[in-house]
Parts: sequence; C-alpha cells; structure tokens
Amino acid sequence: MGRRREGREAAVQFLFCQEINHDALGPESLDRFFSLRSASASVRAFATELIHGVLAALPEIDPVLDRITENYELKRLSAVDRNILRLAIYEMLHVEAIPPVVSINEAIEIAKRFGTEESGRFVNGILDRLRKELPAPARREPGT
Repeated sequence: MGRRREGREAAVQFLFCQEINHDALGPESLDRFFSLRSASASVRAFATELIHGVLAALPEIDPVLDRITENYELKRLSAVDRNILRLAIYEMLHVEAIPPVVSINEAIEIAKRFGTEESGRFVNGILDRLRKELPAPARREPGT
C-alpha cells in the first residue's frame, strides 16, 4: 500500500475516533492515536496534514456534504462513510495537487475496506455529484 493511501486511511480512522469519542483535537490526541497505529514518519505527516485540513474546513465541508447527499441527513450516514466523504471533499475542494478523480478513487477503495458492502458504491455516487459541479479542468486527470 502506498504512503498516501495509508495516510488517508489513518486520517479516516482518526476522524472516526475523534467523532465517536467527541474528543477535542489536541497534540496529545494525535500522539495517542499514532501510539496505537504504527505509521512511518511520511505517512504520519500526510495523515496529520489531512486531519488538520478536514477539521479546519469542517464548517464548509458538512454543508456541502449535506447538500450533495440530498435525501440523507448528515447524522444518519454511517460515521465511517461520513468521514471518508469529508476527507474526499476536503481534498477535492482544497488540495489542488490531487485531482478530484484520484480523491474519489481513493475514497471508494477506503470505503470498500472499512465500510459496509454498499459503501463503495454510495461514496462513488455522492462524490461523483460533487465532481460534476467542479470547473471542467478539475474534472480531468492530469495530461488529458
């Protein structure tokens, strides 16, 4: 597994734990998390960057997620799917170096691994709605 996939998985796991435990983010929270989940320095750095980004952008991300899930209340989504979607939406809206199609594909794979049998398809459908709203150049992979 690549460094970025592992970092994304760690970020989703942390965000999930943070939400379930109603934990306030602090340096000790990340240290505690990474004391239980081994990760190389580069994986930890990438995951930490994503975690801080998602948490900082949450006031923007959740309304977008609420809007694109249309018939679902945010609180009724599974906590795993909700945090996978939050991470992917953060990447799609705030991380220019990562094409949205990459964020979507990574989210689908993480959903298949950690979610339910339907999670991969659900995550794909939700994120594809957002992808279609993005400016055209952001919807193509580099070099196309």
